[in-house]
Amino acid sequence: MNPELLAKLIRFQQPEKALPYLNGLDDARVAGLFDLDPGEYRDLRAGFADQTRRAAEELLEDAELAAQVDRLPFAAGQHVLALGESSTADRLSWFEILRQLLAIRRPGDAIKMTNAAVTGCTTTQALTALPGLGFQRPDWVLCQLGANDAQRLGSTRTRLVSATETARNLLLLRDRGREITSAQWVWLTPTAVDEGRAATFTHFQRAGITWATADMADTAKVLSVQPEPVVDALSVTEPLPGAELHLDDGVHLTIDGQMAVTVELVATLSRIS
Repeated sequence: MNPELLAKLIRFQQPEKALPYLNGLDDARVAGLFDLDPGEYRDLRAGFADQTRRAAEELLEDAELAAQVDRLPFAAGQHVLALGESSTADRLSWFEILRQLLAIRRPGDAIKMTNAAVTGCTTTQALTALPGLGFQRPDWVLCQLGANDAQRLGSTRTRLVSATETARNLLLLRDRGREITSAQWVWLTPTAVDEGRAATFTHFQRAGITWATADMADTAKVLSVQPEPVVDALSVTEPLPGAELHLDDGVHLTIDGQMAVTVELVATLSRIS
């Protein structure tokens, strides 16, 4: 397999989360799915962890951001869990950078971080997996979903999940989540799409899939009127002069883009009293 493609697959695909009923799906078995030996697989994973660690260290060079991390509302010993799709399951995601920020800045707080996001997940699929939240017993749920719902299919450009159903599902996720846990809920909006890149991305063309920022904005509008904290990831723009926000598919973010989302997340949550 092409090394670049292999690295991208390992970055975004985590079969053990997509197939939780396969008990014993350990590193050796997962590595075999990618035609790797366990050592090669662990090395690739460690490389992504190193990247998020360096990203966190770079962000912490900003004294204001470091102070905001100190003010994040997670108490010592609490459990923070992420629900989401590939934007969060990404081994270079905002959640993984947040994990490193807390490990570096607040190591004594022993905050547990669980990334329960599954690549390709729709809000409908997230609802079917919600009972598992009760077993996790998180104190905080950070939820970023809705982008996969907004895939438009074929010549009719019909959404995979309608905007009305997406709104219903998101609010049902929150309401049902509150019934089975006492967790504080936090929303992250979907991020914008580079529509030009998405339209010319070979794999999307073959699948007959298109994406539009307007659809992400519809979801963001639903979230903006909810009483819970909302992180405006939709408005994140080019992180630094010359830095790329999106990968070549126009939907997923580069690590620079993920760092920009992390900055917005930390700023928003640091204001929670």
